Amino acid sequence: MDNLKSIERVIDSLSSLPSIGRKSAERIAYSLVDTEEGVFDELIASITSLRSEIHECPVCGNLIDTSECPICSDEDRNKKLLMVVSYPKDILSIEKSKQYNGVYQVIKGVINPVKGEDIAPEIINHLINRIKEEKIEEVIFATSPTVEGELTASYLASKINEACEVKISRLAYGLQMGGNLEYVDALTLGKALEGRTNIKG
Repeated sequence: MDNLKSIERVIDSLSSLPSIGRKSAERIAYSLVDTEEGVFDELIASITSLRSEIHECPVCGNLIDTSECPICSDEDRNKKLLMVVSYPKDILSIEKSKQYNGVYQVIKGVINPVKGEDIAPEIINHLINRIKEEKIEEVIFATSPTVEGELTASYLASKINEACEVKISRLAYGLQMGGNLEYVDALTLGKALEGRTNIKG
């Protein structure tokens, strides 16, 4: 019974993660029982390193495991082009498209009045100050094409327009309303970037 309690504890932990349901958690837990010791130990080590080695870039908010952010420190990137994304995982999706060569700003979420979710004031202030200090020429909003994503882009665009003069655009072509950015294929993201439209706050 103790063994079954251990499995149940793993299942409970796994199913508490986003996008992992109870059935998926059960399959993973029982698979771990049959996993070879070396593979199991490597999995534990890699999970542990998520906490000990990964941290946020103080400039863009991306997750990194180095002293310098490889994107912010890349001199070949266009530092006058700033893309605003909700989460670090969105950067990975956009980088896979190989259609964007600017820099990023992670805002850690979206505005959702129903759930009481908002963008922290310090993040908004950091975004605006960065636009001013780095003399950004264009801000591209790449929040997901959902009601919350559109609301977030519109609200932040208005805040930026109040504080500085800069071109503001939004990913548009090819993105289905209601989808999540992380699930959009690279070709569609590339087309969305090419077909971005100006927005006013």
